[in-house]
Amino acid sequence: MRLVRTHRLRTGDALQLAAAHVGSAQRPATLELVCLDARLALAAEREGFPVIGRAP
Repeated sequence: MRLVRTHRLRTGDALQLAAAHVGSAQRPATLELVCLDARLALAAEREGFPVIGRAP
């Protein structure tokens, strides 16, 4: 729920970001996130994930 409130994400985007946190063992800098959604990419960057394919 924190991701939805903090970043104003849609539910599916928040679930994807939460799964990335789990997959990275809570070390976001160790996992690159591929994303073409600008809002999700910004949230991921703010959470510390390197983002590949960010939309303009």
